[in-house]
Amino acid sequence: MKRIALLFEFGSLNGGEHSMLTMLDRLHGESFDFTAFCPDESPLQAQLEKRGVECHPVSFHNTQGQRLSREEVAMQLLPTLQASHFDLLHANSLSMSRMTGALSEQFPLPCSGHLRDIIKLSQASIRDLNRNQRLIAVSKATRAFHISQGLQPERVTVCYNGVDTDRFLPRPATGFLKQELGLDHDTKLCLTIGQIGLRKGQDILARAATILAEQGDQQTHFLLVGERYSQKQESIDFDRALTVAFEKPALQGRLHRLGYREDIDRLMNEADLLVHPAKQEPLGRVLLEAIASGLPIVTTDVGGTSEIVQHEVSALLVPANDSMALATAIKRALSDQNFTQTIGRVSRQRALESFTSHQASQRIETIWRELCQ
Repeated sequence: MKRIALLFEFGSLNGGEHSMLTMLDRLHGESFDFTAFCPDESPLQAQLEKRGVECHPVSFHNTQGQRLSREEVAMQLLPTLQASHFDLLHANSLSMSRMTGALSEQFPLPCSGHLRDIIKLSQASIRDLNRNQRLIAVSKATRAFHISQGLQPERVTVCYNGVDTDRFLPRPATGFLKQELGLDHDTKLCLTIGQIGLRKGQDILARAATILAEQGDQQTHFLLVGERYSQKQESIDFDRALTVAFEKPALQGRLHRLGYREDIDRLMNEADLLVHPAKQEPLGRVLLEAIASGLPIVTTDVGGTSEIVQHEVSALLVPANDSMALATAIKRALSDQNFTQTIGRVSRQRALESFTSHQASQRIETIWRELCQ
């Protein structure tokens, strides 16, 4: 059995980590034997060990909080890599893929990595990434964007993420969430999931909610699932501004911050609509979970989103940064039940056809087997 070492920069559980965990559920111990390098005593480590994946702690900052150099990080990996005879080192993020590329000559095995972001890169970053044997882009849009910046096309393969369609599936609402929040039965619930930050566009959601309130909407409540991890002042200010926006008289009491939740599949069955106002999105995992759940979606048409859903067929797509368009789409979705039921059924079928965890695992297994030759 081929042995693969996985490198994670963060110990939190966000889209990239959940996508890899879904792969491991199907491939660990069956097709490959995995070992992970990840932050110690983290939620990610707990989930990896729950799946029987051996974990080795790695730190990216010193005790004063300063970022360690690549060489200092590499020194934490090399003893295990040299002693354990792995067949491949795979980085689970763009930043870690840059590091494995830059240090590939020091590592005694082939290196590959995931591209889960659409961001502008320096030429130095491109050179580092091109030193990996293979790069896995989560969407065609992600691949095209980075090739336009200088990544070598032959190194970049598209591999869509997948979701467990036996966990994320349509179910009748039980009403537990409205009961938990103390809301009336006829309340409409708009669910937004993701890290609290500028790229996820929660500020546009706040403006759209204001527009809806000004138009007389008093029934809709907004659920924010996710946390702010960045400690930068601009991120702190962004987070505070969301709270302030929903403290206006017309919106007071209608924002519910649910923080990190492990019952996302159940939340999707309780909500009326998923609203995803992201300003950039390589291939939103929350969108995959929503289509598998048959939850109607209003989302921005950015990045790889149109590779998942089609406007007016399986979702309503709006331009990024357009709060009026977002408000109009939310209003339409919440007022036309026949339409939303139809797009929910179509989106569920789309998930079964192209985005199951089994299909995603097969795709990445083919890539990894080729690299482990």
